[in-house]
Amino acid sequence: MYVFLVPKLLVVSNPLADRFNEGGPFFMSLILICLLLSVFLLVRGFLNLKKDILISKKMLSLAIDSSLLGLVLGFLGSVIGLITAFDTVEALGNPDPSVFAGGLKVSLLTATFGLFSFVVSRIGILALRAMQKE
Repeated sequence: MYVFLVPKLLVVSNPLADRFNEGGPFFMSLILICLLLSVFLLVRGFLNLKKDILISKKMLSLAIDSSLLGLVLGFLGSVIGLITAFDTVEALGNPDPSVFAGGLKVSLLTATFGLFSFVVSRIGILALRAMQKE
């Protein structure tokens, strides 16, 4: 965490929040919602494991769907970011390589976050599946 002193203001910079904003708040927010929804559904699935196995299986199915949606949204955001980067390159004609590299970095942030949310959800899905088989 970095702290910058501005006259009469204290601005705290969080690297994760900076990456989130660089990736584009719209797609990153949608992926975060899918991650939170998957975690919520998995928790409900674990809590209903002993009470009602049918509800637990339904929560597992919904968690699978929401984790896949987060992954797909990540790649959709990445493709749209790449298109935007190429449009910028086309508009500038012969851009500086750092401008192009920055555009590529931003476009890959959504894919990375989508993959992260998918992996986290998948770990919970595997655990819930294993407990349902017992």
